[in-house]
Amino acid sequence: MHTLSIKELSEGLRAKKFSSRELTAHFLGRIKAHDGALNSFITVTDERALKQADAADARLARGDAQLLTGIPLAQKDIFCTLGVKTSCASKMLDSFISPYDATIVQKLHLDAGMVMLGKCNMDEFAMGSSNETSWYGAVKNPWDTARVPGGSSGGSVAAVAAGLAPIATATDTGGSIRQPAALCGLTGIKPTYGRVSRYGMIAFASSLDQAGVVARSAEDAAHVLQAMSGFDPLDSTSVERPVDDLVGGLNDSIKGLKIGLPKEYFAEGLAPSSREKIEAAIKTLEGLGAIISEISLPNSPLSVPTYYVVAPAEASSNLARFDGVRYGHRAEGVKTLEQLYKKSRGEGFGAEVQRRIMIGTYVLSHGYYDAYYLQAQKVRKLIYEDFRRAFDSVDLVLGPTATDVAFPLGSKTDDPVAMYLNDIYTIAANLAGIPAMSLNCGFVDGPSTQLGTGPSTQLGTGLPVGLQLMGNFFSEAKLLNVAHQFQQVTDFHKQMPKAFS
Repeated sequence: MHTLSIKELSEGLRAKKFSSRELTAHFLGRIKAHDGALNSFITVTDERALKQADAADARLARGDAQLLTGIPLAQKDIFCTLGVKTSCASKMLDSFISPYDATIVQKLHLDAGMVMLGKCNMDEFAMGSSNETSWYGAVKNPWDTARVPGGSSGGSVAAVAAGLAPIATATDTGGSIRQPAALCGLTGIKPTYGRVSRYGMIAFASSLDQAGVVARSAEDAAHVLQAMSGFDPLDSTSVERPVDDLVGGLNDSIKGLKIGLPKEYFAEGLAPSSREKIEAAIKTLEGLGAIISEISLPNSPLSVPTYYVVAPAEASSNLARFDGVRYGHRAEGVKTLEQLYKKSRGEGFGAEVQRRIMIGTYVLSHGYYDAYYLQAQKVRKLIYEDFRRAFDSVDLVLGPTATDVAFPLGSKTDDPVAMYLNDIYTIAANLAGIPAMSLNCGFVDGPSTQLGTGPSTQLGTGLPVGLQLMGNFFSEAKLLNVAHQFQQVTDFHKQMPKAFS
């Protein structure tokens, strides 16, 4: 069952080959059997899942079910879920039981009738590129459990890649859907900023955060993203416009589609083994009729320094509420309010979150605001203008998702800058607010030459390489169409890690 597509699962439910309860029990069993090796879940909601499955079976019997009704889903532990712990993988929120549902939780579970298997592990407050900053411990990559799955949505991608859930929600502030999707061989899409409601999603950087989905295929992603999308009056950044049909155009021909390759993305820094797989994928797209040309995004090298001014600044403001008085962990044994603030935040936040809060507070402080934050916002506009000009001549932009395949656990934890550079190809899309996605375009057999590590022991078919597609505002249907057409003539997305197949 864990290798079936969303459509196949839906057809199986309607044909009564299995019930939603049986399907849910299957995935709960796989979580119990395999997640000890991955640490992809923080909370498994067994009882709730089975109750939701029974309700879905009743809907199916009544004939008022949707395509997604009865299909299990894993939620990233950044989305508020009524009556269930929502921790953001932080000690600060370890005891927080949400009193309400995020809008996407409402849409997927209450409206569409999907079943929540549990809440997935992540980098603390979504701050990280390797899922090693979680207070609940690092998540492991199913293709090689000695390597990182990517972050911050590492738990979501590990769970889907290992077949512990057919699909999962995720969030992307600077690459947190696409980068782990690349490192774990999945399809991950970050929609246009404002396409999906952020209500009930615990904020990291409010002008950058966007909810999305990780799945095996573009078709699976399209079905769930369709259900997640839409205007929400509870979110002031939600865009009021009709939801496009993300599924209906999947089988359209891509002949004549213009795809631009930014020369900056193929310069020094991209691992030769990854370049080889991406170039092969470009030839496949050319074979499908796409027209490939070189373009330039001259300000893209400035995206990392720009992001690491803007995002920490917003984080320092958003996380100010977690002070032990209003929200979050409250320290014991203090005598003054100042001690309570300091000790609660010192104990509740991990090192990376503290680092970003301090950076953000610094760049917003008197005397530095103009020099750092204001300048970063000006450069952000230049990055957006690069994309605007590019989309005057091409329909989509293509490049690598990550500089290399998954790296060993612990290999970059002592070097924050090296860790930050993992997102060098993904951050620009967040700064511009455009949709972007990653899909598996092949496998590198054996360790990367850039990593310089010993051979892996659980490679299966190798380590996945991610291909990134970026489009103009609200062009998700076009991105999914290209990805689906690629996946019709390749089978990379169907591969599973041998240890979990």
